[in-house]
Amino acid sequence: MDKEKNKKAKEHALVVTSWISVVGNALLSGVKIAAGLFAGSMAVLGDGIDSAADVVVSLVMLVAAYIIRRPPSRQYPFGLDKAESVATLVLSLVIFYAGIQMLVTSLGAMVSGEERPLPGTIALWVTVLSIGGKLALSWYQFRVGRRVDSEMIVANAKNMRNDVLISAGVLVGLFFTYVLRLPILDSITGCVIALFIIKTAIEIFLESSVELVDGVKDDTIYRRIFEAVLSVSETLNPHHLRLRLIGGKYMIDLDIEVEGKMTVAEAHDIADRVEESICRSVENVYDIEVHIEPQGAHHAAEPFGVTPEMIE
Repeated sequence: MDKEKNKKAKEHALVVTSWISVVGNALLSGVKIAAGLFAGSMAVLGDGIDSAADVVVSLVMLVAAYIIRRPPSRQYPFGLDKAESVATLVLSLVIFYAGIQMLVTSLGAMVSGEERPLPGTIALWVTVLSIGGKLALSWYQFRVGRRVDSEMIVANAKNMRNDVLISAGVLVGLFFTYVLRLPILDSITGCVIALFIIKTAIEIFLESSVELVDGVKDDTIYRRIFEAVLSVSETLNPHHLRLRLIGGKYMIDLDIEVEGKMTVAEAHDIADRVEESICRSVENVYDIEVHIEPQGAHHAAEPFGVTPEMIE
């Protein structure tokens, strides 16, 4: 019941935060792109393009929220919770594309050699507005993402936080552009911001890929699981431990040995106690499968999985 309740809360949070992000970023993007064109500021225009990419990101989050609501089926017996990781991967590609576009535009402005006027002062005020708006959106998404344990919401919150730094960089660049009377500084600022956007995209891509290739982000979890298993009396030789992430929750499979003359009921009771012990030691458990073997049955090395010897 708790798992179902948490899943529904996560789905609801995804929908609500996505719509807030769509509206907020659409407003900020429109204002910054218009101001960048009007004031002739490549940095502010690039910042606006980055916010436009955030609108696309939020729409991707919305689609993912509706997909993960679908129940398990014959085609998807584990459900569609991994759609969140796929959407996060798409998010990283959109951000990466926006960064490349901005870098190309800023470099083009630098090497063109054309005489450019100083950006209009409206660029300064719009950038200040952008910093305030992005701070609010970032704080809200971090708060919600951590509360419902959503990888995608937290990733988008990090993107918003980076946007605050980007807008702050634009503000600093505009300030020195006016002080030193060098319009090229605006283009240089645009290049720096673009590189920062690209770096963020790569980090989000690598983080979201872990779940898609059935990896784990914190390998200390193996030690905690083995300790939890061995805390149950009559449990011998835990091995062949495999972990997968599904929607940010762990799917745990492992083998244990028990005394060979035990009854099925006694072995089943031990397996239940092993599962309870693991749940007390590890948060965010999706499901646990414990395979019982008679003592001494395990000899050959398994092609997959982790043994206690591998973490010592």
